[in-house]
Amino acid sequence: MDDERPTTSAPRDAFVDFLRAFSIVVVVLWHWAFTILVWGPDGPTATNPIGFTSGLWVLTWLFQVLPLFFYVGGYVHLLAWQRARARGEHLGHFVWRNLRKLSVPALVLLTAWLALGLVVSLVFDVRWLWRTVLLVVSPLWFIGVYLLLIALIPVWLRLITRFGAVALVVVIGLVVVVDILRFRYGFDEVGYVNLVLVWGLAFMSGFFHQALVDAPRQAAAALTWAGLFGLVGLVFSGLYPGSMVGVPGEPTSNMAPPTLCIVALLAFQVGVAELARPWLQERLERPRLRRVVEIVNRFAMPVFLFHTTGMAIGRALLYGVNGELAEREVPDLVWWLERPLFIGLSLLCTLPVIWLFGRFGHRRQTVPSAA
Repeated sequence: MDDERPTTSAPRDAFVDFLRAFSIVVVVLWHWAFTILVWGPDGPTATNPIGFTSGLWVLTWLFQVLPLFFYVGGYVHLLAWQRARARGEHLGHFVWRNLRKLSVPALVLLTAWLALGLVVSLVFDVRWLWRTVLLVVSPLWFIGVYLLLIALIPVWLRLITRFGAVALVVVIGLVVVVDILRFRYGFDEVGYVNLVLVWGLAFMSGFFHQALVDAPRQAAAALTWAGLFGLVGLVFSGLYPGSMVGVPGEPTSNMAPPTLCIVALLAFQVGVAELARPWLQERLERPRLRRVVEIVNRFAMPVFLFHTTGMAIGRALLYGVNGELAEREVPDLVWWLERPLFIGLSLLCTLPVIWLFGRFGHRRQTVPSAA
């Protein structure tokens, strides 16, 4: 069993930083570019172009990168715990410190939008604003899941230390059982157990990152092909939708809650990333690219937290200029040509929000130390 446990002595490297930065950038750009707001009597609802464009769902196999992000998160937190333990820090304190660091800005954002929604709806009687608030804060589900995974780090460490890679196989088996109960026997609510199982699997898999790096290249190739064949088999069996993101109008989703398809997607993406690692590491030796990766990682969490706020501000500005709320619901050539505009406007409106909250956080931290 000992030879199956993850190797944890390797330091965090530029390749891991690149994977984390790439994951955050893809998620943010996806929201900025591919969110279509449909306005009804009760306010806005969100959809995306996948349901309208034939074959576009295949791109989600590469660009639904949350499995890869949780995988990297598991590896980074394992290394952080190794360093903390070397300093004599208790595991409970390590977990609490990381929970607090991530939860405080998320709670500030949530509180700010809830307060805005309450004030505006009461003063101006704009009831649909609550739907807008829900859309803006909806990506915080990711933060909630991530916080849960961090809180369960003692469980993940115990499982891997006791059972090694067998723990991953057992969790995959439990995901299969949950999907059977959900799709075969109609117990839809039990599907939410996979929020812990699937994302916990991705997080624990990150503990084996260094072992995969040290393994022969055939291991990464086998992982890639196993994930790809798994995706093809599951999707074309007709039991699972092809898209790895939710598509309004489809009876089921692979993400809400996650299904066995996300497990196959995890294997595929981790394998592809490992196969690309030598080529990427060579490019990451260039100072300019390394500097870009460092900057993205430094602001990764603020950008993720506030990117929907910036998007909302940008859409409000566009609505103010156009004088109407309607958007193209069915993507056409003009819609695709407008995507760079929406990305650029959302970025310009997100940066001041990050600066504002950064100034607030800076004051909160420096005043006590000065006193």
